[in-house]
Amino acid sequence: MPWLALLFIGVPMLELAFLIEVGSHIGTLPTIALLVADGVLGAALARAQGLGTLRRLQEELAQGRVPTEALVDGAIILVSATLLLTPGLLSDLIGLLGLLPPTRALIKRTLWRRVERSLRARFHVRSGPPSAAQTFDAEFERRD
Repeated sequence: MPWLALLFIGVPMLELAFLIEVGSHIGTLPTIALLVADGVLGAALARAQGLGTLRRLQEELAQGRVPTEALVDGAIILVSATLLLTPGLLSDLIGLLGLLPPTRALIKRTLWRRVERSLRARFHVRSGPPSAAQTFDAEFERRD
């Protein structure tokens, strides 16, 4: 629950403080122009990346493969585009980083590692060498 308060109270306060700081250095109109340019660039990038990911997803489905990577890319792009909709320069910067393929790949690797670690801890999964299509071997015990 404290992280939720931080999210809804702390982040907007941080955004506002950053906007005031930037505005005091470059002026009000340049700050507003920066926000508008940032939004336009982000929207164009989100559209292009989203369409490319959608095309990749359709190709993988047509070939009978599970489009795992494309789905994760799509989720990151969706979250990034949502961050671009929120007012503020910090959220826009984080959103733009999620839309750029190199940083999105870094985010994706980090997410995969966290999911894998969580699955190992939760299901006592034995690890093997990582592969493109990672499979998990788990033992389950039924408790009634």
